[in-house]
Amino acid sequence: MSDDDPRRDIPRTDDLLRSPRLTGPLATLGTRRVKEAVVASQQRARTGLITPDEVLDDVLAHLPRRATSLRPVINATGVVVHTNIGRAPLSDAAREALLTASGYVDVELDLASGARTQRGGGILDVLAESAGAESALGVNNGAAAVVLATTALAAGREVIVSRGEMVEIGDGFRLPDLVVSTGARLREVGTTNRTHLADYRAAVGPGTGCILKVHPSNFRVEGFTAAVGVGELAGLGVPVVVDIGSGLLRPDPALPDEPDAATTLTAGADLVTASGDKLLGGPQAGIILGRSDLVGLLRRHPLARALRVDKLTLAALEATLTGPEAPVSRMRRLGPDDLRARTERLAAATGGKVVNSVGRVGGGGAPGLDLPGVAVSLDADLAPLLRTGDPAVLARVEHGRCLVDLRCVDEADDSTVRDAVLGALRHIAATPVP
Repeated sequence: MSDDDPRRDIPRTDDLLRSPRLTGPLATLGTRRVKEAVVASQQRARTGLITPDEVLDDVLAHLPRRATSLRPVINATGVVVHTNIGRAPLSDAAREALLTASGYVDVELDLASGARTQRGGGILDVLAESAGAESALGVNNGAAAVVLATTALAAGREVIVSRGEMVEIGDGFRLPDLVVSTGARLREVGTTNRTHLADYRAAVGPGTGCILKVHPSNFRVEGFTAAVGVGELAGLGVPVVVDIGSGLLRPDPALPDEPDAATTLTAGADLVTASGDKLLGGPQAGIILGRSDLVGLLRRHPLARALRVDKLTLAALEATLTGPEAPVSRMRRLGPDDLRARTERLAAATGGKVVNSVGRVGGGGAPGLDLPGVAVSLDADLAPLLRTGDPAVLARVEHGRCLVDLRCVDEADDSTVRDAVLGALRHIAATPVP
């Protein structure tokens, strides 16, 4: 390399890493990732793609914007609890609680005595009180709650379940397979559409560990049907475990057909299991509510250690229970009149058309319940461009249209959605037609 070769002017790695402009990225991304970007930019300078003076700007341009590879998504589908994008968005209170719990906290320590205590005991007391239960336990998701309950009560014994409740949950996982994996034996009763009390009574015996009743969640069986209520099952002399699925703790008039924990316990269930990140609107968690002796049995089971929730989940769960209304509750109550002005502004800015739209609760909650609203109808070709933009805007494609539904979009993000649509429209206009 000659003395006048411009590549001699490429900044040294150490000098670049000491730049004040990289102080922030170093703090959030770490030295390794920043150094990798520095080396890559230096190489581009060596090959002549950029000048030595442009190296620092090039580093900043190629650094990841976030410390995680997970990308924020604006939910413009109208589906409130959308499993593929993380189900329930947390409230501001829950997000603040996560930050508090990210350091050292007294999750298993009594600060007054210095002695070890039950993990998140006060928070679990709040959970139990919220549903009118004697006791509560948290695990890492709803399926784990069912697994722990059936393992502790029926490992090596029988779990009685109606054939009409042998459901498949997300991603191909089937409830029968989960239960059998615990070491329990399934005892199926009734038929797909009709199960009677006599079917359960005939199955109960010395080898029965529990009766499991499962809310079908994301489907409905209609017509010539029969099912047995919790109250009737409670008289059969064995523990009754009821999985209500979506985590509604108390009755909600807007969801008349959705089971809730308080009513199910009052009807006679010994244990109720549910998810924390659906209708409850909290973090991913499995919730177990019910009799204190049975919850204590589950808490002491060795599997509980493997399934327990961490301090972050406990903190966010508590803030969800005690704080303001969860976003999912507010979103599912919005109607056409609540969304029309915002939707009309978006349509006017983008050349779209305001149309009636039907949202969903999602996540297996309230199957078949329509959430009437409005949306902006655009060309379907916009959907993939919105989805792959930054930020990503996930719209709904329906009947050959791209529907942008603002039900689950924070009003502060309306301008971001508008700009994303306009950017996608410009991209299509600038793309040559083959």
